[in-house]
Amino acid sequence: MIIAVDGPTASGKGTIAKALAAHFGLPHLDTGLLYRAVARQVLLNLGDPDSEADALAACAFPDSLLADPELRSEEVGGFASQVSVHPAVRQALYQRQRAFALQAGGAVLDGRDIGTVIAPEAEAKLFVIASVPARAERRFHEMQEAGRPVTLADIAADMELRDLRDATRSAAPLVQAEDAVVLDTSLLSPGEAIARAIAFVELKAGK
Repeated sequence: MIIAVDGPTASGKGTIAKALAAHFGLPHLDTGLLYRAVARQVLLNLGDPDSEADALAACAFPDSLLADPELRSEEVGGFASQVSVHPAVRQALYQRQRAFALQAGGAVLDGRDIGTVIAPEAEAKLFVIASVPARAERRFHEMQEAGRPVTLADIAADMELRDLRDATRSAAPLVQAEDAVVLDTSLLSPGEAIARAIAFVELKAGK
């Protein structure tokens, strides 16, 4: 079974996807991490994330970069949103994601275009959302725990900008697949959101 989990940043999609993978014994891929790695490589190359040529060159990042803790920073997250608008970058990473989705036994992938572009044939599709205030609060606490100097207002403003960029880009915009179920986590605890997601997938699997 292929499980697609899409949604904006800090909506809870990553936590939900990891829990689904553990529950159903499936491999998991955080596709957003690939774009963060491209963004990080652009920065390491002293390139411009708005340049498609620079971003495409950064797609040749080494696998070891995926373990770089800087990939989780707000700065890299913002640049990831910028490099992801380039069609050439999305095409360069498409096959890598597609191969993961089609492996024997199935997989869980989370991102922004899994159910619409990467694995439109996925048997279970979740579109995870949450209000900007709820998402900003979550990310703010994450950054505080990591010792990163950020403000709640700056995070909220950055999220609104990222949401707009992701939803309006020409290549694979962030949109809900027609057959996806919406899961609003604004007022849910992680445990409650995970329980609802598992119940939905089990229903789709006919269990």
